[in-house]
Amino acid sequence: MAATTSTAASSLLATKKNLSSLSLTSANKLPAFSPLLTSSRRQRFIVLSASLNSKPTVLVAEKLGEAGINLLKDFANVDCSYNLSPDELCTKISLCDAIIVRSGTKVSREVFESSGGRLKVVGRAGVGIDNVDLAAATEHGCLVVNAPTANTVAAAEHGIALMAAMARNVAQADASVKAGKWQRSKYVGVSLVGKTLAVMGFGKVGSEVARRAKGLGMHVIAHDPYAPADRARAIGVELVSFDEAIATADFISLHMPLTPATAKILNDETFAKMKKGVRIVNVARGGVIDEDALVRALDAGIVAQAALDVFTVEPPPQDSKLVQHESVTVTPHLGASTMEAQEGVAIEIAEAVVGALKGELASTSVNAPMVPAEVLTELKPYVELAEKLGRLAVQLVSGGSGVKDVKVTYASARAPDDLDTRVLRAMITKGLIEPISSVFVNLVNADFSAKQRGLRISEERILGDGSPESPLHFIQVQIANVESKFASAISENGEIKVEGRVKDGIPHLTKVGSFEVDVSLEGSIILCRQVDQPGMIGKVGSVLGAENVNVSFMSVGRIAPRKQAVMAIGVDEQPRKETLKKIGDIPAVEEFVFLKL
Repeated sequence: MAATTSTAASSLLATKKNLSSLSLTSANKLPAFSPLLTSSRRQRFIVLSASLNSKPTVLVAEKLGEAGINLLKDFANVDCSYNLSPDELCTKISLCDAIIVRSGTKVSREVFESSGGRLKVVGRAGVGIDNVDLAAATEHGCLVVNAPTANTVAAAEHGIALMAAMARNVAQADASVKAGKWQRSKYVGVSLVGKTLAVMGFGKVGSEVARRAKGLGMHVIAHDPYAPADRARAIGVELVSFDEAIATADFISLHMPLTPATAKILNDETFAKMKKGVRIVNVARGGVIDEDALVRALDAGIVAQAALDVFTVEPPPQDSKLVQHESVTVTPHLGASTMEAQEGVAIEIAEAVVGALKGELASTSVNAPMVPAEVLTELKPYVELAEKLGRLAVQLVSGGSGVKDVKVTYASARAPDDLDTRVLRAMITKGLIEPISSVFVNLVNADFSAKQRGLRISEERILGDGSPESPLHFIQVQIANVESKFASAISENGEIKVEGRVKDGIPHLTKVGSFEVDVSLEGSIILCRQVDQPGMIGKVGSVLGAENVNVSFMSVGRIAPRKQAVMAIGVDEQPRKETLKKIGDIPAVEEFVFLKL
């Protein structure tokens, strides 16, 4: 088969929901600012002001550093109006082309609707965008940009400061002396030198914490499925599995985003696996810790101390048992609160907003650009397939080596120039990275985001069966140089391989490793490798039925009769751990894995 191969660093896409909402109907309602895919297959932004000679107006709704304000004033009319009520914001927004907020102002659907189509850019002076309705922004053709890099060092320094203060009981001793006491023996601390620090999340902040901890004489390990091993080695850090990290660490520093996969990732179960007397620092997101479970772990002596800058609810309740605990050091979300970081964030977000208003592509864009409705209509089921194949593939990865090299193969009967795969590639990368990342990646910032993570995606086009009327015959995703938690997913060439195709408009998983299967990608998947013998479907089905887990699809692929087989089971609900264990206890089942879609 003839093949053409192009290699590009891939990227995350904003949610599938955002993509599917961009139709011809919604396009007619968009304001003049519209990110487009042109016929020349280049991306551009078109900005049409009400008057070609008038300056755009930027509303700064929360305090921003002077350097950022000055940069904005060189290009736009700047309206600094702080502490606006929701009604006041909705009234004022119809006069503005852009708005800059921090975390205190909610840019809701009502705000976009009240703008009357004039609002073109929302700038978030910081990383998180929980206070911006991304779906509404996309529907109204409004670009959302953030400032993800300027506060990296400040957050890392605060993490180190909290760790040192916790180890030496600085806050407690300070309060004691100010209360007129002199309790030297009560506040004997522990040294950092020679201790093992586990950095959970080896991104920008996590790697900076690791550098500083190495300078303090600590042994540093890290867990991050996407961190390049060579980058970790360059710092002198060993990448390990999640369980190994929490089981061997004396100190644990959290630097992971809050996603469905990381919510309450430190809980009763994970605390029980930790070394007794472990100390925990969190300058990431409060929700990654089950706060009630942390109190129990502190009371039980499993966790000796905790230092927290972030909380599930901010500010936390005054009577919070966690905040009031004598072994806990707390600060009010000060990670980015240095004068230098605030100025850096101000400049970064001002540059992003001005660039977007000028029509430039923004590498910090966090919502999806608009693509032609006819392209989305045709590719919609393949877009869904692409994301789910990415999610399946990355969940099969085991160990701490990190996902680095991914190969995507498209089989199509069309000519190479007649199929734009950028949306598909971005959705595959979304599936690969999104479960543990707070970054929203789309067609605009795709390459930028992937390069930051050391993720390389190569694309191969092969001549597939079928009619050119159908855009794709199948999509195949392979991850190289990793171990798999499901050995049967490893293909003949030693790579994790999953393959899928669209049948009657529904994405299907059709190959795992070397095994042919056929299961609809709806709900979630259980994969079992077993001895091929009569009654296996009934045994597994009975276990699931007894636990009230509904099976939507079931397919078995085998090497040869009475040899090994792989059973793919589609389920509507996530089985309990006890249910999955019962499947694993069936004598003929050699391995199994649950994959959440």
